[in-house]
Amino acid sequence: MGEGMDNEAIIMPFISSANIACGFHAGDEYTIKHTIELALENNVAIGAHPSYDDKENFGRISQTVSLLDLAELIAEQIYLFEKVAQPMGVTLHHIKLHGALYNDCAKDENKSKIFIQTVQAINPDLIVYGLSGSHTIQQAILLGQPYCNEVFADRTYQKNGQLTPRQMANALITDKDAVCNQVIEMVINKSVTTFYGDLIKINADTVCLHGDNIHANELAASIHTTLKNNNIEIKYP
Repeated sequence: MGEGMDNEAIIMPFISSANIACGFHAGDEYTIKHTIELALENNVAIGAHPSYDDKENFGRISQTVSLLDLAELIAEQIYLFEKVAQPMGVTLHHIKLHGALYNDCAKDENKSKIFIQTVQAINPDLIVYGLSGSHTIQQAILLGQPYCNEVFADRTYQKNGQLTPRQMANALITDKDAVCNQVIEMVINKSVTTFYGDLIKINADTVCLHGDNIHANELAASIHTTLKNNNIEIKYP
């Protein structure tokens, strides 16, 4: 959320938590404030969504940064977010990295460790949303930071549990039935069928839907209905 799309007011009633851009890949202080207001109206938990400093590529291209610079990059965005949120009386609920930064930390033990340590230094109670079973989650467990295993409704998976890179064909899922079937498979069966047809185990604490998916409005409503029809309560931790 907060990424310049015009669908946020439509999606908010169907979700329990929102990851709000911190201005580095999209948005600014105005969009942060406006998106927080929408979240409050819908009782949606508010999370910061830091990224690489790269609006040109929407934060979806990996960058080479030192571990010190990585810590500063993440901290700067959290502080920017809190600068807007605190005068509104809002307590930050969670943090989820965006795009290439999310995937780079998920794959790299040292980067994920720096990420978790940076969060701990700012707020040891902040819940980290990370790719299910990734280094991000492993470091959160090792360092004692609250966490949620995150799974993706509208992305396909590789055999190693990583997301299929966006530049590959079929990395994105736009079909409503396919998205809902994948969500149910992950939430109920704790597994997902990969891009290549393999079945792998997966833990699902929170389900991500991208707001910039061209079918996001319809998908959000369909996922919400599907979960409810399967007697699954939708709430933030």
